Formats: sequence, C-alpha cells, structure tokens
Amino acid sequence: MSRRAHCPRCTRPLSACICRWITPVHSAAPLLILQHPLEVNNAKGSARLLQLSVDQAALAVGESFDPQALAAMLSEGGRLPVLLYPDLPGERELGLPAPPACEPAQMADPARVRLVILDGTWRKSRKMLYLNPALQALPRLALAAVPATHYTIRKAHAPHQLSTLEAACHALGQLHGDDTAFLPLLQAFDDFVAHFHATSGKLALSARHGLANRA
Repeated sequence: MSRRAHCPRCTRPLSACICRWITPVHSAAPLLILQHPLEVNNAKGSARLLQLSVDQAALAVGESFDPQALAAMLSEGGRLPVLLYPDLPGERELGLPAPPACEPAQMADPARVRLVILDGTWRKSRKMLYLNPALQALPRLALAAVPATHYTIRKAHAPHQLSTLEAACHALGQLHGDDTAFLPLLQAFDDFVAHFHATSGKLALSARHGLANRA
C-alpha cells in the first residue's frame, strides 16, 4: 500500500499542506505547546501552524508526560512557566490545588516568561492538566478580554473557547502589551479557515454528485 506524500516542513499530507499560511512573528516570550496525541493528525488543528510561525515555539506530544522530561521543558532557559488556562469552577472539589498567583513583577517582562499552552479539546486538556502535577503547580494566565472565535471549522461549546492559535496570539499580545503584534498570524489563520470551508464544500458537492451518478 502506497503512503501519501507529506510536506517535509509542516509534515502534513501534501494535499493538506499549511505552509502557505505560515506567518513569521517574533515573541520575546518562548512558547511551549503540549499537544494531545489525538490532535496530531487532525487536519483542522492549529497548533502546528502556530509552532511554525512563532519564532520561539516548541511542541511536544503527549497526555501524561514523563515528570523529569516535562520539568526540563518547563524550566528551560530559567524562565517562569505560565499556563494559559482559566481557574475553572469545581477544580478544588476534584482535589486539584489552587494555582499560585502570577507575580506582576515577573509578568512585566515577557522575556522572563515561558507561555505554556495545552492543545486539545476542553475535555482532553483538562485530562492533561489532571494527569500532570507539574502543570497544576504553574501560575495561570487568563485572557483579559476574550474575543469571538473565528475558528468556525470546529464546534465551540462556549463563546469564550478559542482555537489554540487564537488563544496563544491573544495571550502573547497581552504579555507584550501590544494587541496588534500577532494580528498578521491571526489574519493568516482566517485565510486557513476560509480555505478549509471552501475545500470541504467542494468535497461535499463532489460526494453528492458521485452518489447521484451511482443512483
């Protein structure tokens, strides 16, 4: 059985290559993306585009990480790791400790911070949080103002839920004090979403025609 050819840069099948939307942006705060294994081959995912666009971005795949390996990733460069995740109601009842507060003095300089993002559905990201005590011990960053998502190719269960790429761009803009710094990447992501809609529509139309021809 022959395998589909993959792009050597984005590692996706050539038919789903995302390289045209890679938009280089600079972040003084390094980005660590922890991706759930079920997201790796999801054509709708945004984490790979985010990693390839942000100049200081790393991506690791896993659900329950080796504690020593995770600690090394979080502490790399001596920066303060901060988890982009809300302090959700009910976490204390589930036995999770309250996250430590972010110190304003440490957050004032984005170069001293490593932004950690969980890439997965809300259910999967919660499981990643519960399975990794090192993540539970991180101070958390919550978005100050959550805009409406443009990620219309996946279902959101609440208005504040954004794609990984959107959430990261808004968080990095918040850390840098510049909401426009990552706008080019957000605009490129809009083009990716529009392309996905257009391609899906053509595939659906082709499938309907195929069924009609066989009828």
